[in-house]
Amino acid sequence: MEDVVLVRIYGNKTELLVDRDEEVKSFRVLQAHGCAPQLYCTFNNGLCYEFIQGEALDPKHVCNPAIFRLIARQLAKIHAIHAHNGWIPKSNLWLKMGKYFSLIPTGFADEDINKRFLSDIPSSQILKEEMTWMKEILSNLGSPVVLCHNDLLCKNIIYNEKQGDVQFIDYEYSGYNYLAYDIGNHFNEFAGVSDVDYSLYPDRELQDQWLRSYLEAYKEYKGFGTEVTEKEVEILFIQVNQFALASHFFWGLWALIQAKYSTIEFDFLGYAIVRFNQYFKMKPEVTALKVPE
Repeated sequence: MEDVVLVRIYGNKTELLVDRDEEVKSFRVLQAHGCAPQLYCTFNNGLCYEFIQGEALDPKHVCNPAIFRLIARQLAKIHAIHAHNGWIPKSNLWLKMGKYFSLIPTGFADEDINKRFLSDIPSSQILKEEMTWMKEILSNLGSPVVLCHNDLLCKNIIYNEKQGDVQFIDYEYSGYNYLAYDIGNHFNEFAGVSDVDYSLYPDRELQDQWLRSYLEAYKEYKGFGTEVTEKEVEILFIQVNQFALASHFFWGLWALIQAKYSTIEFDFLGYAIVRFNQYFKMKPEVTALKVPE
């Protein structure tokens, strides 16, 4: 186990969901900045890279201050990576969401599954309206577009206790996106994947500590000094919790596509229902948040 090579073969129909060229591009940029393992080679249906030693985290770990400070700092390090030669990056969140929307199934062959789909998933008309609303509101929050991981679930964070560091793995969804989306998406993942429990979503106090650690590191990496004001934390708090909506929506659409095509044993339809339900539950709470004058 001291010297392990990891070979990954892409799953069935995953090319619908993942831009493989984009994944390799992000991988190389992250590697150049010391934020990813060695990429040894790529082939048509997979890649081969260095195995990272350590423990993949669970929801019980990510709310531990000693660990979440490391996670916040590591994410800040990635977000502070400078886009090459003065190019101003644009987020592809809305484009990707639109693409996913165009791929969602209209029904299922299995009668019981179809019944559940029709009763528990909002109509495509409603989904379309929500997407339009989100793009209008979230694009105007002023969150910077940076290189994001975009899928920071607990199992994609490897903690090495001996070295006292964390590394992120799995760059399938990485790319330029709103900084606040990446954090909001990670906060949603405090609830876990198989038995999703949104009572585990980080409370205000934990978020304040997390966001302060993040901002200190981000400013340090950017060379802006490390003085972080209450107002900066407050603004980021609002942006992050509003962008968490887009994360629910994105993975809701993703899960609907998986429900149709994936060969993995997992209740993707149930997962989509959970994410859309949480979106609609969270929407009034987070839209009520107002940026301080």
